[in-house]
Amino acid sequence: MKITDIKLHILEHPSWTQSRHRLVQAPGLRRIQYTHQSMATTAPQRLHVIEVETDEGVMGRVAPTSITPEQAEILKAHVIGEDPFHRERLYQILHKGTRWVYQQPGWFGEFDNCLWDIAGKVAGLPVHALVGRVRERFSVYLTGGDMDLPGYLDHIEAGRSFGVNAYKLHTYKGGKADIPLLTAVRKAVGDDYDLLNDPVCSYDLREAIEVGRVMEELDFVWLEEPMHEQKMNLYRELCRVLTIPVMATERLMHDVDLTAQWLIQGASDRLRARATFGLTQALKLAHLAELHGTNVELNGPGGLFGLVHAHLGCCIDNTDYYEHSSADPRRNHTEGEEWGMINGPLIEDGHIAPPDGPGWGAVWDEERLRSLIVATH
Repeated sequence: MKITDIKLHILEHPSWTQSRHRLVQAPGLRRIQYTHQSMATTAPQRLHVIEVETDEGVMGRVAPTSITPEQAEILKAHVIGEDPFHRERLYQILHKGTRWVYQQPGWFGEFDNCLWDIAGKVAGLPVHALVGRVRERFSVYLTGGDMDLPGYLDHIEAGRSFGVNAYKLHTYKGGKADIPLLTAVRKAVGDDYDLLNDPVCSYDLREAIEVGRVMEELDFVWLEEPMHEQKMNLYRELCRVLTIPVMATERLMHDVDLTAQWLIQGASDRLRARATFGLTQALKLAHLAELHGTNVELNGPGGLFGLVHAHLGCCIDNTDYYEHSSADPRRNHTEGEEWGMINGPLIEDGHIAPPDGPGWGAVWDEERLRSLIVATH
């Protein structure tokens, strides 16, 4: 079998519009820091779909993808004529060659995911069977943006209505304000509920230590991204002082080598990963974390409106949660339908599970998908 073509389709939604982020200064902090607000635009919302075609008629498809038309051309120049089963060879070519095609690390991840889709379709097996399954379903935590205490508690209750028993706070309030907030949330939800905290770079080292020690007393699961990740020296000190796991690599997770160094150097206790940078890369990070006795935690849906991370979360022993950001347990499903994928996974009894169809198991309304295409590269 040989790769014969790569197609990048640009889709436009008929009624949804794009949003943009606008930087705003975070109030009430000891220093100048920023957060963001969403801004509506009139531009139609777009989504990119990548397809890898073969000479035997088997196609791998992944959406959404961040691969650009320029990157699609780079892929075509290097992989057409190659065997799609040689995933590791192609990974090594593109990973080691990234410096010389002047792209960011991880840029070809969704191409890699198309190869996994092809392999599963040829074998007649789901990706989770190719990798090896360790659990039937994957626990979910719910997360939301910056809110006051009643807002967080309302969001938590919404998640409980569909079985979710874990919540991650995002706060931009600084350590002084977060300590009473985290204490109040723990008191409200009880001891048997899992809590996580992501202050999104709004702490300095002193605040991170102060809040982290309180989180240890309150039995939180982890402290995520309390400071900007570029400060490796500060993160090493934070990991040394605290017993609660610190997770520090969300803005670095596209770069497998740099992410690995943060764990090796003791600057992060757990790793962040996202399969949009490729299942092959995510598995490498998972195995590295496993051999260091720690976890890799998956960021967002990972592709195909949750299907990719549903597969991956059921194949990695050393991971705890699927990250879900909506109070609607059908969000993945309904969003996928809008773009033509009709079997986005549901959150049921606080868990997500992958389908058993071949490859990623995505089922498409081809007529809907094709009707949204405005350009193909």
